[in-house]
Amino acid sequence: MKYAFMTFSCTTLSLAECLDLVKQTGYDGLEPRIQASHAHGIEFDTTPAQRDAIRKQFDDADVPACCIATSCRYADPATVDEHIADTNKAIDLAGDIGSPRLRVFGGKIGEGVSRDDAINNVAEAFKSVADHAASRDVTLCIETHDDWCDPDHVAAIMTKVNHSAIAVNWDIMHPVRAAGKTMDEAYETLRPWIRHVHVHDGKEVDGKNTLMPIGQGIIDHGVALKRLAELGYDGYISGEWINWEPYETHLPRELALLKALEANL
Repeated sequence: MKYAFMTFSCTTLSLAECLDLVKQTGYDGLEPRIQASHAHGIEFDTTPAQRDAIRKQFDDADVPACCIATSCRYADPATVDEHIADTNKAIDLAGDIGSPRLRVFGGKIGEGVSRDDAINNVAEAFKSVADHAASRDVTLCIETHDDWCDPDHVAAIMTKVNHSAIAVNWDIMHPVRAAGKTMDEAYETLRPWIRHVHVHDGKEVDGKNTLMPIGQGIIDHGVALKRLAELGYDGYISGEWINWEPYETHLPRELALLKALEANL
């Protein structure tokens, strides 16, 4: 397996510091989160020269930019056009710095919009950018998150779009936590389209979903890793740890926990 982490673990570090952290902690890749004021400097307004320099930093460090995590979302008709525009910017940013994937959201369904209409709206948004993504060798991966935690709803979008540049970021927590699916059920539904994976553990504490070390929450990472291994998954498993412990604490520990589970498959 190949492991990465999102820059929510280290929001104040420069790109050079993030890349050093990847190497120091034994991860295989980095997932920059854009549109969130992180200090790495990878954003829509980076110039062509800056993008060339960023790509060289990744290449020189021998650390892939495995995915760029965006805020793009499509289910609300009132805002979809601006998010499609941002998606096209993100596709070019990813292509320029050498990232093969973008994480995107379905997003909150607009007021008065039915689930079926929302599925159609998201599918049409994806269709409008899919060829551009393919031309830049970038795959858009919709996360199982927000109003799209249920894998059945995400699978419906994938079926409608049916394009190689549109795929799924399987966040293994949310289908279990928010949609009441088992890990196996979520995997079987999403299996044909999984191109990126987010991991983290947690459980509800005082009515709030609270992050915890892997193995201390409700998420069975062992089952997820086993099914991904059976699939021959060759993408990245990326830790998304937001507003949690200091990176010095959780990054080495969570990687060790994941590798221990992998060793016992």
